[in-house]
This record gives sequence, C-alpha cells and structure tokens, in this order.
Amino acid sequence: MAQMSKPARRRRFPFHLVVFLAPATIVYTLFMIYPLLDSMRLSFFAADSAGNEFFVGLQNYITLFTDELWQPRLWGAFKHNVIFFLIHMIVQNSIGLLLAALLTSRTVRGVGFFRTVYFMPTMLSVVIVGFIWQLILSPLWGIAKGILGLVGLQHLFQPWLGLEGPALIALSLISVWQFIGIPMMLFYATLISIPDELIEAATVDGAGGWQIFWRIKFPLILPTVGIVAILTYVGNFNAFDLIYTTQGALAGPNFSTDIMGTFFYRTFFGQQLQLGNPTMGATVATVMFLIILIGVLLYMFFYQRRVQTYEL
Repeated sequence: MAQMSKPARRRRFPFHLVVFLAPATIVYTLFMIYPLLDSMRLSFFAADSAGNEFFVGLQNYITLFTDELWQPRLWGAFKHNVIFFLIHMIVQNSIGLLLAALLTSRTVRGVGFFRTVYFMPTMLSVVIVGFIWQLILSPLWGIAKGILGLVGLQHLFQPWLGLEGPALIALSLISVWQFIGIPMMLFYATLISIPDELIEAATVDGAGGWQIFWRIKFPLILPTVGIVAILTYVGNFNAFDLIYTTQGALAGPNFSTDIMGTFFYRTFFGQQLQLGNPTMGATVATVMFLIILIGVLLYMFFYQRRVQTYEL
C-alpha cells in the first residue's frame, strides 16, 4: 500500500509580530484614528448656548456649502490651496528633479556639500522660516530691496506679503525654498539606483545626455514621481504653519492667503473676539480629510496602476 501523506501542519499564528506592532498601533489609534473618527462624529452635531450637543445630520455640511457667510470662505480657501499645491507641484518638484539629475552627473564635484546645502532648509522649523522671510521681505528693515539694488533691480521690490495678489505666491515660493530638499533626495536616491550598464549602453549607441535622461532614466523613476506628487498633495492640503506664522489666523491681507488649514483653525478656535465653533470646525476638518482621501484614491487607482502596467 502506498504510504499515506501526512496532513500539512498548520502554521502557528505569529504572535511575535503582535508584540512588535501593538505599541505603534495603540499610539496611532489613540492620537490619529480616534480623533479623526470623533471629529467626523462631531460634524453631525451642533451645540446650543449651554454647550449641549444635539444631532443635526448633514445640516452642518449644507450650511458650509450653501450659507452666504460660510460658502465664500470655504471656496476661497480651497482655491488658494489649489494654487498653493500647483506652485509646489510645478516649481518645487521640477527644480528638485533638476537638482537630483545634476547631483548624479559625473561632471559635478562636491556632491555631498551641495546635497547638504539644498536639504538644510528642510530641517528648519516652519515658524523660524516664516519669521526670517518676514524680516527679509519687510519694506521697512528687510534686506530684499538692498539685494535687488545690487543688481539694479530695486524698482521691482514691493511689499509682497502685504499685497493681495503676490502674497500667496510669495508664501508658496518660500515654502518651495524650504522643502525642495525632500523631492530632490527622493529623486536622487532613485537615480543613483539605476544600473550603470544601461547608461553606458545608451552612450555607446550614441545617445546624448538629454536623450538618456528622458528615454531611460525618467521612465525608471516614474513610481518615484508619483510618490513625490502624492506627498506634495497631502502635505499642501494639510499646510498651516507658514501662513499662520506670517499672516496670522486671518490669513491676510483680506483673506488672500487663506487656505483650508487656516480656515479650519479660524472656524474651530475662533479669531480675536469671535468664539470658535467646534462642530463647524469638525465639519471643515472632515471636508479636508475627504479632499485628501479623494486625491490619494485617484493616485492609487489611476496613476499607480498605470505605472505598474507600464513596468510590466
């Protein structure tokens, strides 16, 4: 008789993984998941003059999107946030990719020095950066006008942070200057991982530097391009510190630098003599979460799938 095969032993549950994951999971749940869920719960309630909460369903959302007082501030903050994001997406990530390409070039010397210099502003506090640039751009004692005067361009100087049009663009470029090191380092790490054999083979075939970059290197770093894009999106729609430091909670002048983060802060905690509205603040926070969630889902289901198909 043929010997009967023994039934396969069931693998034991890896309890050691629970031991390692439990602390981080508990901390993340207490400080991230629970506040998020509680904020979403609070957005379906309102409070009376005595502070007692009562269920109102979707009324807070209807008020936010239709009320003549709330609607302009919501769409204004959203529009400014989109501009803030697009400037980072176009300027920051493009320059970061350019710097990464230059740092991986064999003709550049002192790569370690330049890499450190470009990344150094990222390690500074946003509050410090905002305060320093507020001093630099000040029309009274700032040095920006003097620097422009050295090259004969002093007539171009304006109090950019005090004008409704240029203020948001100026703050966006300040943020770009601070965080440009992040996409640069991500692109740099990906570019140096490309095998030298591919570059050498293309060079032997007569390809120039521009052709090598766009036809060989760039297709290989497309996954990193997507990661940088979604990190930029999430970070920009969570932005708050720089605007608050330089322009205050009112995001002046005349709300021209107001973004979703400052709009949420002003709604939840109040401003000057106006008391905050926690339930409407929770509604704004939930809308911010949904905006970010939609962007992440679009990235996962469209861009990431397309890149994986392209790699196959």
